[in-house]
Amino acid sequence: MTATFLDLVDLASERLGAAVVAANDEFFGSKDHLIKAEAPICREGEYTDHGKWMDGWETRRRRGTGHDWCIVRLGVPGLVRGVDLDTSHFKGNHPESCAIELCDLPGVATGDELARAEWREALPRTPLAGDSHNQFAIDGASKATHLRLRIYPDGGVARLRVYGDVVADWARLARRGEADLAAVEHGGVVVACSDMRFGSCHNLIMPGDARHMGDGWETSRRRGPGHDWAIVRLGTPGTIRRVEVDTRYFKGNAPGECSLETCAVRPLQGGTLRKAGGTAWDDRAAVSWQELLPLTPLRPHSRHTFEDELKSIDEVTHVRFNIFPDGGVGRLRLFGRPCSSTL
Repeated sequence: MTATFLDLVDLASERLGAAVVAANDEFFGSKDHLIKAEAPICREGEYTDHGKWMDGWETRRRRGTGHDWCIVRLGVPGLVRGVDLDTSHFKGNHPESCAIELCDLPGVATGDELARAEWREALPRTPLAGDSHNQFAIDGASKATHLRLRIYPDGGVARLRVYGDVVADWARLARRGEADLAAVEHGGVVVACSDMRFGSCHNLIMPGDARHMGDGWETSRRRGPGHDWAIVRLGTPGTIRRVEVDTRYFKGNAPGECSLETCAVRPLQGGTLRKAGGTAWDDRAAVSWQELLPLTPLRPHSRHTFEDELKSIDEVTHVRFNIFPDGGVGRLRLFGRPCSSTL
């Protein structure tokens, strides 16, 4: 059975600014490999001066007591709900077990501050399988900015994914004025979509501009009635004042039109309806949707801004982005102000 936390944000993603800031050893493989976005690969017969080339973090063999460790600075502060320790291609050189600890430090923590930090156990020492995705749920973890991975006694891990809910400082963001209420770094999550055959719906709210067509949300070609859609849970309830729809790189496959609808779902819970298919989101009668942006034409390979066209709706928690009939969009930005009651 697939772990439910895999639909959450990877708090250790390089795209969010995460970094592996320390490790006690990385003789065979760099610690930086742990959070690479690409899936690990194997290069048979390739060797370096240190030994077999491996796409992951790998320490030397221990000949005494102790264990190895590394520290990851999360891209954004968050509540860790689960981890995936991917040992792909590490078949006889993976760790026997692992443990995970978390800490919460303000600002840019130094090495000394990390050494003195109050680390809290999130995952007790747990066996690991080689050449596998080792997925572990984490319950009751408080806000964290850093994660320490301990491996026993030594070995290699290809990738580390740290899934959870972003904890945004909305009081600080509100002082800046308008903020992107849907941005993943502000706690936004795409909770459902109709289709994402060619590009993940989660790309819609990722930081920065789309780098190419594959870095956006793209659906299959429709051969019948209907249209595609994606639903975003905002990082906090708010009022949307400006919308950006970016179709750059989608030159022959951009949607012809789009519209936006909103709803308010209470209470706003982190674990609510994260996956498409068989949920209340598939039924228009299940929630009371209000039109935010009427059906509006889109141009290929363009950044569109809508402001005067938007209707004023207070305390929005979710937005449904409809595209007609199908196609691809790089980014969706929903700028506005959080409700005063949430600050």
